[in-house]
Amino acid sequence: FAAKGLDDHDLVTLLGAHTIGQTDCRFFSYRLYNFTTTGNADPTINQAFLAQLKVLCPKNGDGLRRVALDKDSPAKFDVSFFKNVRDGNGILESDQRLWEDSATRRVVQNYGGNFRGLLGFRFDFEFPKAMIKLSNVDVKTGIDGEIRKVCSKFN
Repeated sequence: FAAKGLDDHDLVTLLGAHTIGQTDCRFFSYRLYNFTTTGNADPTINQAFLAQLKVLCPKNGDGLRRVALDKDSPAKFDVSFFKNVRDGNGILESDQRLWEDSATRRVVQNYGGNFRGLLGFRFDFEFPKAMIKLSNVDVKTGIDGEIRKVCSKFN
């Protein structure tokens, strides 16, 4: 990430896109039932949320069942994803680790804290800037690649 000119702030900001979207139970059920092959749940998951997830994704259940990445406002592009991570309600391990790592915790706190925008960064302003930085990473043009006008079709 750093080799591409992006930093921890960019990483956290870009992962904020998980405020919308879903994932399959199969991609995180190990956190509920056998985290690090211990036979136990991931201790970073909030216990009340763990119970909810176990209902949605029962052991040996349908691994293709979809679960919102942001439990509070799954269809709204907002900062509730960061509040969820702060409170131990991150669905994906990679998301929850943002809170466990001191380098990224500060950014999560700035976005999801009570004083965001006053003392910290504003997610709605920072996200587009991070996307622009990401969009400039190793762009291939000419005979090496193309920038598609319609993502699902070749130009």
